[in-house]
Amino acid sequence: MSSNTALKPVENIAFIDLAAQQARIKDKIDNALSTVLAHGKYIMGPEVKQFEADLCSYTGAKHTISCSSGTDALVMALMALGVQAGDAVFVPSFTFAATAEAVAILGAIPVFVDVDAKNYNIDLSSLEAAYETNAALNHKAVGIIAVDLFGLPANYEALNSFAEQKGLWVMADSAQSLGGRSNNQNVGQMARVTTTSFFPAKPLGCYGDGGAIFTDDDDLAAKLRSIRVHGKGNDKYDNVRLGVNGRLDTLQAAILIEKLKIFPEEIVSRNRVAAYYNENLSNIIQTPFNDDQTTCAWAQYTLQLSEKNRQYVLDQLKAAGVPTAVYYPLPLHQQTCYKDYPSAPDMGTCEKLSQTVFSLPMHPYLKPDTQDYIIQAVRKALT
Repeated sequence: MSSNTALKPVENIAFIDLAAQQARIKDKIDNALSTVLAHGKYIMGPEVKQFEADLCSYTGAKHTISCSSGTDALVMALMALGVQAGDAVFVPSFTFAATAEAVAILGAIPVFVDVDAKNYNIDLSSLEAAYETNAALNHKAVGIIAVDLFGLPANYEALNSFAEQKGLWVMADSAQSLGGRSNNQNVGQMARVTTTSFFPAKPLGCYGDGGAIFTDDDDLAAKLRSIRVHGKGNDKYDNVRLGVNGRLDTLQAAILIEKLKIFPEEIVSRNRVAAYYNENLSNIIQTPFNDDQTTCAWAQYTLQLSEKNRQYVLDQLKAAGVPTAVYYPLPLHQQTCYKDYPSAPDMGTCEKLSQTVFSLPMHPYLKPDTQDYIIQAVRKALT
């Protein structure tokens, strides 16, 4: 588009347009819900098993264990991996609290790591430094949780290599990246265990809370299925381990079955929207990193200012009717709940990013004229 082209204001721009998606498949959603209401198997009904099988087919993972939320997915996976109180787990600081929360709630120690300014994912040099910091504190290091921030898969080849050298496991927190791909692998295949979220705003979201865990490890999958239902053994009244109430309900599974059918097409549309943003904004602001080897799921489209003048830009966009969001305004290691946990010596990148990033509307149903208007508004705010 030409930056000199005057565009008419667009009313009611949605940051994430769930209504457009719902309108597209409303009849199928209604039928799916009616089917569940008719058979009445609201907990662990047949749709849950079908959805898990569909996800295995989509991701290529051997096992999918659905659950009640992305946070429960993290907690359950840590429990299955045998994380104990006092164990240290390395986590990025520039992410949502659930990643560290899942570690701390089990009595383990989140050790915060800085991120790469280019792609917002965990920084390998900072991970090395955090490992040394933790070693000096004499905490037993057991694993790494990498977050695929904003939908871009982390560098699992390097992370898995580092983990193997240090005797650690790697977990992928892919709450934002389901549908992504890197080095000929789908999200769900890149780490020993992968978790995701079906919170409504995620690329694949339900109409409530939901999550899933992917693994090729038969033993881990068996433990996860037990943990999901209070640690049950062969009988639900014979609990063989500590567990949680972590089931995905049947109504949400029914909705997700229908949404998954159009999901591959939506990922293509998300990438088209992102490419158009990049084409028209990269000469004026730092646009998100991507490469030919990686398919991003584009949970968010995040720009990075060179200076800390974000509030002015956000105010200008708000005045133009363009919704924005800031992910994340405060790194975890600076938040009240987590500030006393250890971190790498230098956390400067995530501290700067928290002051300079902001996200634009991103969803598969963003119309070209609306996107043109958003781009024009951003360019005007930056000049």
